[in-house]
Amino acid sequence: MGSCTRKGDSAPYLKSGTIPELSDHVVVYNPDLVDPGFVLAVEGGSKQSYLLDKSGTKLFTWNFSSSLGNDFELLPNGMTLGMFKKENPVFSFGGGYGGYIKLINPDTTIQWQYEYASENYLAHHDVVMLPNGNILFLAWERINAHEAKLAGVKTSQDIFPEKIVEVDTATNQIVWEWRSWDHIVQDTLTTAPTFGSVADNPAKIDINFVQQEDGDIMHANGLAYDADRDVIFISVNYFSEIWVIDHSTTRSEAATDRGGAYHRGGDLLYRLGNPQAFGKTDSEPLFDRIHSPVLIEKGLPGAGNLLVYVNGLSAKKSVVYEFALPATFRLDSEEYQEPTVVWSFADNDLFYGRISGASRLPNGNTLICEGDYGFWEVTNKGTIAWKYKDQSTTFWRALSYAPDDAAIGNLNLQE
Repeated sequence: MGSCTRKGDSAPYLKSGTIPELSDHVVVYNPDLVDPGFVLAVEGGSKQSYLLDKSGTKLFTWNFSSSLGNDFELLPNGMTLGMFKKENPVFSFGGGYGGYIKLINPDTTIQWQYEYASENYLAHHDVVMLPNGNILFLAWERINAHEAKLAGVKTSQDIFPEKIVEVDTATNQIVWEWRSWDHIVQDTLTTAPTFGSVADNPAKIDINFVQQEDGDIMHANGLAYDADRDVIFISVNYFSEIWVIDHSTTRSEAATDRGGAYHRGGDLLYRLGNPQAFGKTDSEPLFDRIHSPVLIEKGLPGAGNLLVYVNGLSAKKSVVYEFALPATFRLDSEEYQEPTVVWSFADNDLFYGRISGASRLPNGNTLICEGDYGFWEVTNKGTIAWKYKDQSTTFWRALSYAPDDAAIGNLNLQE
């Protein structure tokens, strides 16, 4: 798989109120405001990722034999989970293509590997471990041009809508999946079973909302799982939306509009960010390309809220939003249930049109990954507590871990 390198003594690091010796990459360090946690810097499409402290010291580096594509995260047992690129896949779109999901031991040996790549499907971007140990990931699937046109899609070529796949790591069997193709609507071909009013069917996906010459018509890029509600949040970049999907359905129910805890099957339970995507043309979009939906974990300030990095492609200005989610998910054609913005952060210097993300820290600060710059840590009042700059690479995400986190302890950082 590769190799790891370690550096330094893991405890204690960076006491509050003191300024340690800083690396040249740290351009802002406020000792009274900065959170003392470590940062997992995930380089997009790279063959390495590493753990930093706030002085900019690399404490632990993972080196891979194949490139990330893109997600990589540290699990409580010290293992890591990542999406990795398959060499020369039959098709791919952008730098986030994958094909392999891997669980890696702390010594970099591979504990588990799963290939999801063929001429008709390809795993990509994001992967999540569920509480039961199963693995959830994004994938593109091919719909040939003939089938697409019969369904009312305005296309003369194959298209590649999104699906979500769940694999049991003990059996390598697919135990659940959700296909966006099963939940589409279109208002152009009256003879197709998918025909209907887009505005009257907000729980369906307007399959003609985005038309791309390469067939990548959705380009989802992020997953988040809410165990309490048993729902999945998926960021759909080209729609500039977050979709909420019921995970409690059976595999067969997920292909319909019936069943599951919410009695809606695999139809969308909720969507936020761009009402124009479901026919509300008089409403202004809040999102303009997005990445990295993050559900704030229990025990952290804002627990249960959703953080979203809005790239701001048109305005050339990115924004991080925190939303309080509705107690009951509702989608109807009469009234759109707007999400509540409880916090946001923007800065004239914060912009990247691709990748990027944000997560909440234990002290209430928010860690922001600006893909072509590095990392920001900002307080709830918008004060910059820490900035790390490295423009020699691009960053997919930045994940935070407390120094006493079990995952850190399992890394054995001490020489």
